[in-house]
Amino acid sequence: MLTNKKILVGITGGIAAYKMCTVVRMMKKAGATVRVLMTQSATQFVTPLTFSTLSQEEVLTSLWPENTQSSTHAGVEHIKLGLWADAMLIAPATANMIAKLANGIADDVISSTVLALRSPLLIAPAMDVDMYRNEATQKNLSVLRERGHHILLPAEGELASGLVGPGRLPEAETIMTFVESIIEKTPLDLKKKKILVTAGPTYEPIDPVRFIGNRSSGKMGFAIANAAAQRGADVTLISGPVTLGTPKNVSRIDVETAEQMNDAVLKHSKKCNAVIMSAAVADYAPKDPSANKIKKHDSASGLTLELQPTSDILRGLGAKKKGTVLVGFALETQDELKHAKEKLRKKNLDLIVLNSTRDEGAAFGSDTNVVTIIGKDGKTEKLSRMPKFDVAVEILNRVVKLL
Repeated sequence: MLTNKKILVGITGGIAAYKMCTVVRMMKKAGATVRVLMTQSATQFVTPLTFSTLSQEEVLTSLWPENTQSSTHAGVEHIKLGLWADAMLIAPATANMIAKLANGIADDVISSTVLALRSPLLIAPAMDVDMYRNEATQKNLSVLRERGHHILLPAEGELASGLVGPGRLPEAETIMTFVESIIEKTPLDLKKKKILVTAGPTYEPIDPVRFIGNRSSGKMGFAIANAAAQRGADVTLISGPVTLGTPKNVSRIDVETAEQMNDAVLKHSKKCNAVIMSAAVADYAPKDPSANKIKKHDSASGLTLELQPTSDILRGLGAKKKGTVLVGFALETQDELKHAKEKLRKKNLDLIVLNSTRDEGAAFGSDTNVVTIIGKDGKTEKLSRMPKFDVAVEILNRVVKLL
């Protein structure tokens, strides 16, 4: 899996840095070209000469080469490496480095390279148990996950402090399996392809403070946008109101209502190679939203809202598509396959992804999903429960074949 791959390995100042000697050697034996970057703290644990010998490449420990006169690219090597790499692994990743990455700080060769990176970023945290469990560290890891970076959970066991708990850097074999699995999921087979993805709910106003909405978190659509970008696609993500961070290398457009989403999709879907409509767009909206807040009255008469249908974005796209791969989603509560196949046919889709509210692990806001993918030829494939990024990979694998 790593043959002819270009891998950046960032090593920060943790006691587990010694384990990376084995990882670098294994990567080289697997056929990869490996460039190692080290923080100054990391050099206190293992010398750059060790990693230079193992990788057979120069090791960078500073943004500023020692002999700037001999290099025509002095001070910009991190930019070149960010474009060069097929993937970057930071291991061990200290709490300090994780905090830098989450907040966009670029004051060393590793954090600066990450900001310039265009390929998948893999992070393997390693630190003492209380540092790992600290609320700040966990929040920073959540931020990095939302941006679409890949986190390898630390192993549990005795730590350098003598305490026992999560915080150990996993063994070399586990790290290698992790790296290979991510590279397998992110082939650069969507380069020069334009992909549009919709995500999240829409909010249809009742008055200035209330709306009709739904429970969509947007996580599935964001996972698709992230996976497509990591495969080299030019990705536009049109999202309803969500609290998710924008995946790296994705152009994001925020909308609120179904009509705003319709306008944005029509504008940005032109010349797209594929459109993946995972957003939970409202079917109906209040006909006459109030200009002022509707007050509650002391009566038993209740409140009646008159609703009108919103634009059917998917049907509109299907009616005029010319060579564009069109993927829709269907969330059903009963007769799932029947309704999904009807939607596939009526809206002239190439694929439809079926969710059922009855499947365990497919709840709103969950990090996992259980889907059935139905093709235009009637072929039906039910996937097992898996992380939403992996579901996105499966969907894109089928889009690539159609393209």
